[in-house]
Parts: sequence; C-alpha cells; structure tokens
Amino acid sequence: MKEMISKHTTLSCWIIFAVLILVHGFEAIVLRMDETVLGENCINKLFGILVIFIVLRLLDWRWEDIGFSRTGFVKGVLIGFILAFCSFLISYIVEIILLRNQGLNTHFGFFTTGFSLTGEAAIHTGIGYILMCVFFNIVNVIMEEGTFRGLFHKIIETDHSFRFAVLFQAILFGIWHIVTPLHNLIDGNINVATFFVLGVGYTILAGLMGVKWALLYRMTGNLYAGMADHFFNNCIATNLLHVITDTGTDEMMIFRVIIAQLLSFALVMTIWLKRSGSAGNLKYKMTTKR
Repeated sequence: MKEMISKHTTLSCWIIFAVLILVHGFEAIVLRMDETVLGENCINKLFGILVIFIVLRLLDWRWEDIGFSRTGFVKGVLIGFILAFCSFLISYIVEIILLRNQGLNTHFGFFTTGFSLTGEAAIHTGIGYILMCVFFNIVNVIMEEGTFRGLFHKIIETDHSFRFAVLFQAILFGIWHIVTPLHNLIDGNINVATFFVLGVGYTILAGLMGVKWALLYRMTGNLYAGMADHFFNNCIATNLLHVITDTGTDEMMIFRVIIAQLLSFALVMTIWLKRSGSAGNLKYKMTTKR
C-alpha cells in the first residue's frame, strides 16, 4: 500500500477523497446528524481523522510530517485569529451598514446554529450547545486541515511541484463543499438553477480558502494559523455570532463570509507574493555575485 500511494500520488488522493466525501454525503443527506441534538455533521470528521491516522501509519509518517508541529502552536493560532478577526470585523461592519441602509434595525445575537446557504438553520441556546459547537468545530478543523492542507498536500508534493500541490488540494476542498448545496437541493430549499449557482460559487470560495490556508502553512511551517482562521470562520462567524434584524437572522451571512474570506485571501496572497519576490531577488543577487 505504501508503494502504491508513493507511485500513484494523485490517484491515491482521489481514492481517499472519494471515500471521505461518500461518508460526508451519507451523513449529511441520509443520517442528517446536523438535525439531531448534536447539531453537527461529526461522524465524517471523526472518520476522516481515523483515515489520516491509518494513512500515516501506512506511509510511516508522523503527524508532525503533515503540519502538526510540536512548536509554533501559540504563534500560529494568534496569527490565524488576528487574520480572521480583522477580516470579519470589516465584513460585519459592511453587513450592518448595508442592512441599515435598507431601513432595518440590527443587533447581535450569540447562540448556535447550523450553517446554511439559504439562511434557514435551527437555533439552539444554552451553554451546552455552545460548548458542543466549539468542540465539534475543533474536530472539524483538525480533520479538514489535516486531510487537505496536511495529508493530501504532503502526498502530492512528493512528486509534484508546490504550486500543483496547493491547487490540487484546493480543488478537492472546493468539491468537498458541494455537499451543502446538494443537501439544500434535495430538501427542496433551492431549485436546480440556484443549486448550480450556489454550488459553483461555494466551490470556488472554498477553493480560494484552501489556497489561503496552504500558503499560511508554507509561511508558518505548521497548520495552526490556518486552523485558527478556519475555526473562526466556521465557529464564530457562521455558528455563534449572528446579525439579527426585524425580518430575520443572518440574512446576509453568505456575503459576510465572502467579504471576509476575499479580504484575508488578498492579504495572505499579497504577503506570499512579496515574500516570494524578495526570495527570488535574493537568489538572483547571490547568483550574479558568484
């Protein structure tokens, strides 16, 4: 199995991904764990962590080899949280301004909901639900960052370029999120045309997020900055801190997420390009001096 994965890296990742997304889809569409008291699709995340463990054992790799470094945790988490806080601060402000320009009164609410592209999600109050939300979102970022930015990226980069590895895992991460609009389509919350628009848009957005978190991984040397930014997006901005108006809750959530993610993506990409350019210029100067 180790030889097979090493010789057929791209195919191996596609096979692992197919197994994971089948479990993901089965849980979301058939079991519907997000509609239970747990309020989360958690089985596929726990299954994903188990898959990571098994593949690491097959390849004789350690968790540190895919980004779970024993050092840099605090620094990485701070970078990720600061990036997310600043980006979402701007997006919340924009959201409130747009809503108030429509003549709507706005205020914040702190409670748990499941993420929904259509804005329709069950509301849960109480400290127990909040703690479950935090716990399951920690599990979520461990699984998704460990799988896409960690395992898939590491496997692909063994025989492909860094750029290809970044784009490959980002594409898989984008496809991974097609389950959400598919769920909405099956439930009759959206029609086929809306499913296509939301599916394409959500896949592209998730792909850009995947690129951003992969670049953070390369710049920091571990997954923790990406995990913190990912956690803030999923737990705080879409599950806990809500904008309430006279007509509903989180009516512009998708725009809030898009604005914040595009802002943080642009910032990370700018820093990455600047660093890459500086490194290239330094290498060129050292070469010419010789």
